[in-house]
Amino acid sequence: MDLKLFGEVFVTLLVITDPPGMMPIFLALTGPLPARDRNRAAWQAVALALGVIVVFAVAGQTILAYLHVDLPALQAAGGLLLVLVALELLTGKGDEPSGQSTSNIALVPLGTPLLAGPGAIVATMLFVQRAEGATDFVAIALAIVAVMAAVWIVLRFSGIIVKILRPGGIEVLTRIAGLLLAAIAVQLIADAVAAFIRHYIEVF
Repeated sequence: MDLKLFGEVFVTLLVITDPPGMMPIFLALTGPLPARDRNRAAWQAVALALGVIVVFAVAGQTILAYLHVDLPALQAAGGLLLVLVALELLTGKGDEPSGQSTSNIALVPLGTPLLAGPGAIVATMLFVQRAEGATDFVAIALAIVAVMAAVWIVLRFSGIIVKILRPGGIEVLTRIAGLLLAAIAVQLIADAVAAFIRHYIEVF
């Protein structure tokens, strides 16, 4: 196994998924839930993210080409999804867990586009394109699994922070997480627009 490639993939995806940065958003979305549901949301989000990244690693170019979708379009879609979630958090509509199931929270926005977002998908596809043999593919696969395991550990034990913050702290954290999500969403959309502009400038 190529340890250098393993290290590159691991560090790149770890920085993109940003487990410490995910924690306040995860707590804002799942803080009011019982511990059991919060833990379930953690592993469901990680499992979905792992599945999405693996699918795009194996057949990403084929899927996007078949659907006639460019990567900037995928990026903009992810940004729009995050805008909707950010508005819920900022207006307080996301405070009540009864409105949506644990699975829904885990799938969107936690699993995708936060964990398995355009950045992680593109980075993985580029690493796969660089791979030259079975050992490279093994290194990439193990690095992806290691990153997802690290994310799961951070989310799984975030319940300790919930006990420290209590409901008042969770509410403050929810507003901050909403602001952070809105900023991430705007950046995703802005990057997508810039990519589209560059593409059309090159074409014409």
